[in-house]
Amino acid sequence: MEKNLRQQQTTIIKIALFGPESTGKTTLAKQLADYYETEWVPEFARDYLQEKWEENQHICVADDMMPIAFGQTALENEKLLKAKKYLFCDTNLMVTKVFSEMYYGFCDPLLNEAALEHEYDLFFLTDIDVPWEKDDIRDSPNGRETVFSVFKQTLLDTKKPFITLSGDKESRLAKATAIIDELALAKSHGLSSEDFVQLYQRGISVDSVLRQLKIFKKGITKINLISPATIENGILEFSESEFEEKAAFFDLQKENLKIKKFVPASGAATRMFKFLRAFLNDFDIEKETINAYINRHKDKELSIFIVAMDKFPFFKEIDEKLRSIYPDFENLDRDYKNYYFIKTLLSQDYFAFADKPKAVLPFHKYIDHIANPIEEHLNECVHYASSNKVSNLHFTVTEAHQGLFEKEMDVLKKKIEKGSNIQINIGYSYQNAGTDSIAVDSKERLVRDKNDALIFRPGGHGALIQNLNVLDADVIFIKNIDNVIQNHIDKITLYKKALAGILIEVQQKVFGYLHAIDQQKIGEDQLKEVIFSLSKELNVEISSDFEMFTFENKISKIKELLDRPIRVCGMVKNEGEPGGGPFWVMNEKGIKSLQIVETSQVDLSDKKQSKILAEATHFNPVDLVCGIKNYKGEKFDLQNFVDQKTGFIVEKSVDGKTVKNYELPGLWNGSMAHWLTIFVAVPLITFNPVKTVNDLLKAPHQPQ
Repeated sequence: MEKNLRQQQTTIIKIALFGPESTGKTTLAKQLADYYETEWVPEFARDYLQEKWEENQHICVADDMMPIAFGQTALENEKLLKAKKYLFCDTNLMVTKVFSEMYYGFCDPLLNEAALEHEYDLFFLTDIDVPWEKDDIRDSPNGRETVFSVFKQTLLDTKKPFITLSGDKESRLAKATAIIDELALAKSHGLSSEDFVQLYQRGISVDSVLRQLKIFKKGITKINLISPATIENGILEFSESEFEEKAAFFDLQKENLKIKKFVPASGAATRMFKFLRAFLNDFDIEKETINAYINRHKDKELSIFIVAMDKFPFFKEIDEKLRSIYPDFENLDRDYKNYYFIKTLLSQDYFAFADKPKAVLPFHKYIDHIANPIEEHLNECVHYASSNKVSNLHFTVTEAHQGLFEKEMDVLKKKIEKGSNIQINIGYSYQNAGTDSIAVDSKERLVRDKNDALIFRPGGHGALIQNLNVLDADVIFIKNIDNVIQNHIDKITLYKKALAGILIEVQQKVFGYLHAIDQQKIGEDQLKEVIFSLSKELNVEISSDFEMFTFENKISKIKELLDRPIRVCGMVKNEGEPGGGPFWVMNEKGIKSLQIVETSQVDLSDKKQSKILAEATHFNPVDLVCGIKNYKGEKFDLQNFVDQKTGFIVEKSVDGKTVKNYELPGLWNGSMAHWLTIFVAVPLITFNPVKTVNDLLKAPHQPQ
């Protein structure tokens, strides 16, 4: 036996099985070698110690550690010469190191150095969820949890790339082979083992990263605008009495429906206070006045904030806190009072408003209390999103903020339930980390942090199509967390119910057609009616070659066009707010459809496209009512109706450097591109977003 601890260099992908005794390492190593038709490295210590036991009943001692290490290294190098693409190591010197430290309290420096230097493309940490099997050279089954934690901590401390494998031998094999195939793909495209483990832990496939890199290189094709959607040209307009009829129709239907309200509420209110943070970062009260700062930066937002400070719903609470912090507050100069007010508002030691979610911030001042968006959404929910005395409200939140939501909910839910006599069920979900995107620099190279780890950024609100996809409801209302109003709940209720009534009317018609198709009750005359409805009522264009189809193929195509999720979207008059709007667009196949389009999706260098964009009469306020079940009552897989080509490439700043990342097709843009779409004009009273703190000074957010 050659007495050295050097590993042979290789391009073979080496997988190390690592874990306590009797955790399935040998079984898995054999399975993997058979699956990939290659070699596996047995545990040298097993034969070595078994022979020692059979000769004189001697057990393993400290002096056995180095012979085992030499033997294991030689065996691995020998098997490597015969391996094809992969080599699976039942054990390795890191296992020997751990056992030496656990049982004898030390590790030979040569063994320790070699264990750290030996490289494997991936470690599989084998879990203790398999039965312990006794043999002559195994210890006892007691304390397996402790031993497992030692093995895991060793991998963490030595920064080895590892993935834990659990389950029975069949599920472990299936999981392991899927991981190994992904690892091989990652390696073939220049990603390291550490990169791969990062991706795996986030649930991001290598294919997804490769697609993103391709998108960065090729860019995203801009959308092809045909014309703005306007009243009677893609946008329906109803009178007040017609809205009331639609709302009444919804009320007649709702007891037979499961209704839910879906509120995207993830993230902190950072942008809401952006101009105040910029002020604190750049202002020195010892060197200039606030007025001088305002003039220097032409900062109208700060000027408005200060002049109307006492109108904010949080003014009194912060003012009282200031007087407790600064006993002589009343005698301070006005600039100092204003400066300390802003500082306390944002300080981590006090209110930290910019670091909290909008949902928990004070938005509205009533006679007897201050209301936050959670309360306003709860109140709205029981008014229009309830049936059979039950209301279901679902928030998408950041995991770190869920505790804040729940703390507020404990009190507010009971309050609204008592006042409405309606039970409110609350659900939460997080934006899936698997939808995060990688960051690249200007040359499309992966950007890494100071620890050489990949940098990821959230994939945008389009990721929430996954959250929407798992909900079980017949009718889902969607409204942003900051789009709430003080008072006027009756008006808001009317228009939300009316949109739901329109949805149900459309659903009933579509479902009727689909049932008739299934029952083969559609003839030539009925087919013409369906085609007319698709074109004139559902805004779906039939391809020019449709008339060349056989009757059976026409029916098949019509069914495909009808059997989709449905959205009814409120649209308000365009008053210059940033964001998306309703347009007729044409895809690469020459088919027109109604879509909500963001400015960033349009080629502004194209004068014709820019002109169409400027001619928009309406704006998307994110006021949707959705039907996500088919005519059989089954849930659609919403992922099947996403236009994957309509994502966004955005620029962000990371550690002072400009990076690019990919955002998924927007939730109400490309993520719903292939839904049946109805646009309805609704009054401006329904749209009251709070994008900056100064929006709270607008009439809809002030006491009446």
